[in-house]
Parts: sequence; structure tokens; C-alpha cells
Amino acid sequence: MTLHSDLIVRFAEPADCDVLFKLIKALAEYEKLSHAVTGNAMELKEHLFGSRKYVEAILAEYAGQAVGFALFFHNYSTFLTKPGIYLEDLFVLPEYRREGVGRALLIKIAQIAIERGCGRLEWSVLDWNEPAIAFYRRMGATILDDWRICRVTEEALYQLGGK
Repeated sequence: MTLHSDLIVRFAEPADCDVLFKLIKALAEYEKLSHAVTGNAMELKEHLFGSRKYVEAILAEYAGQAVGFALFFHNYSTFLTKPGIYLEDLFVLPEYRREGVGRALLIKIAQIAIERGCGRLEWSVLDWNEPAIAFYRRMGATILDDWRICRVTEEALYQLGGK
């Protein structure tokens, strides 16, 4: 199957939130983290399109069907004194992998970063996901071995915040 000429990569619209959330659940299943999905499509819609926009998303469509997505938001580099983009999720349905969909999504995010004057594009990858790591390296990414993600959630977040 060759998707290149029929592949559409576009910004998500409010009507896309249900299908986008289905893709998010498919990503969670792939990462063996389905139990961690506690949100819903309505919350996602509010965060994408509400009065305060927290994230942005792009969809990859083939023959009218959503086959992948990328969800991202801005961060900031104090050393570069420039905004950046943090790619929270990049996912392509398994049956559409190795067809250029992930590449098209990553290229679109890079173009957005350039258009917005960003100094860098960053994301995380699970250490066991060798196919993704190899793909990201082929796309020019450097995997940082000397940085670790720190996370405070749920009860620990409330304790830290003094509540």
C-alpha cells in the first residue's frame, strides 16, 4: 500500500476529538498502559479548543480515515531563550506503519516549530520501544542518555502543592 499521495496531515478540529481520543486509547494499549487512561474526549476537546488551549494536535488521514496523530504543546528553553515544542504523543495505527505516516507527522511538527521560531523539538520514548527509537534516530533525533524525566502526580502533587 502506498499512502503518500492520498495522505492528508492537518490540524485537528473540534469534530475530531472522538476519533482522536480513540487513537489515544490505541496508543495506550500499544504501550501496555490502557489502565492509565482516565480522561475522555470531552476533556480533550476542552484542552484543545477551550478558552485556554493547553495542547494542539494534528491528524494523519488516509481515505478519510484517521490513521495517526501527533499531540504537542509549547515549552521554553532558558538557555536558548526561545520557545520549543514538546511532542507528547506520536502514534500511527499498526496497519499503517512503515508507510510514511509517522514521518509525515514528524515533518509537519518540525515545520510548525520552524514557522514559530522554536529552538528545538523534543519528546520522550519508552526504553523498550526499539522500533520507535530506530525511527527517531533515522529522522535525525538524538536520544539523550543523561537526562531523566521527573514526574509528580496525584497525591504527591497535592502534597507538594500544600493541599
